[in-house]
Amino acid sequence: MIKTFVNAWKVADIRKKLLFTAFVILVFRIGSVIPVPFLNIVDEINVGKGNTILTYLSLMTGSAFTYGTIFAMSITPYINASIIMQLLTIAIPALEEMQRDGEEGRKKITAITRYVTVGLGLLQSLAYFFFLRANGYLMKDASGAAFTGFDAVFQAVVIIAVLTAGTAVIMWLGEQITISGIGNGISIILFAGIVSRFPTLIKQLFQYLDTGRTVYKVLVPVVCVIFLLMDNSERRLPIQYAKRVVGRKMYGGQSTHMPIKINMSGVLPIIFASSILSLPGTVQMFISADKYKGTGWEKFFDAFQSDSWWYAGMYFLLIIFFAYFYSTIQYNPIEMANNLRKNNGAIPGIRPGKPTSDYIMRVLSRLTLIGSLMLCIVALFPIVYSLICKAAIPPLETGGDDGGMSITLGGTSIIIMCGVALETVRQLESQLMMRHYKGFLD
Repeated sequence: MIKTFVNAWKVADIRKKLLFTAFVILVFRIGSVIPVPFLNIVDEINVGKGNTILTYLSLMTGSAFTYGTIFAMSITPYINASIIMQLLTIAIPALEEMQRDGEEGRKKITAITRYVTVGLGLLQSLAYFFFLRANGYLMKDASGAAFTGFDAVFQAVVIIAVLTAGTAVIMWLGEQITISGIGNGISIILFAGIVSRFPTLIKQLFQYLDTGRTVYKVLVPVVCVIFLLMDNSERRLPIQYAKRVVGRKMYGGQSTHMPIKINMSGVLPIIFASSILSLPGTVQMFISADKYKGTGWEKFFDAFQSDSWWYAGMYFLLIIFFAYFYSTIQYNPIEMANNLRKNNGAIPGIRPGKPTSDYIMRVLSRLTLIGSLMLCIVALFPIVYSLICKAAIPPLETGGDDGGMSITLGGTSIIIMCGVALETVRQLESQLMMRHYKGFLD
């Protein structure tokens, strides 16, 4: 990896792209520390302890959410908008037709995704504003009372507008990295937000190692090795193309393969499962403990705490469910079989048409199961370790007394960082290879 970056730095064109990417990341990090006007946040916003959507947002935004900065919403609205558009593309025929229209159709879907991102950013900013107001983080007048009348309206408009504008700016910065930089812009920004927490993470890691907790000596290498195996492993289906004669020339007849990755859905199943399981904990934050203590609701909320076997079981099932759900969205065995038949291709030993689609379906199902089980190992390792040892593991990403969402997303952070780093290196290698071929032909 280091050798790839050194070789890329020697090429002037790639060096400019690397510098541009670094500059955009710098702009993103500067915006992540500039506070929103009319906020009175001395230290960090209290996002609560345990498994809540607020601790999840704090992790995904690189702590910008907990400091009330102009980029507090980070890239999460765009990620959610992209997922929504992928789902709608299957459900709405008009969007599916756009996707089949080639480059023009993709441009239209991208434009719609941008509008959806801004809309989600506005809704998220509204919810964030009401959370800040309810917890007393808004600036008050000279007498120490909250603003009223026109001043209160102006305060709300400015805060919501700045947060929504921050969402649009981050989306634009990500697109600029994709166009003029190196790697996928959205992934790079997400990577930069998580890496920005490294100083605190490393400090806490050494503190935990001093206390004799060996889980961290095992967690990071295990997660990295598993993910490297997942990311680089694929099943190659052999494809044989029939020979055909056009005029006096013969075409086809070559053998190739169709690569299918074991981890087709990446980290998305973990993110989806964590988001759903964090909803009860989020609701619990807004309910007084006296109202549900001693009732059946107390057991219900306790089941969604990350230090329970019920939580581990639900987490396991949801990860597998979303892995299969996402693979069905990404891959259509019938369409793949039809494309093979149109191009005079076939899988050796499998008849074209329905037998081919059934075979591809079986392969996809098995690979999805293997990939989802590996994701479960990554996500559930710290939780199961904590339950077996009968002691809560201190949080890996954030401070606090319990693990909560920090435990459940500890492996997710490592997966995201490894995945983005590997993908960026692959893009650098492909660009270096292109320039190598160009020089050879010249």
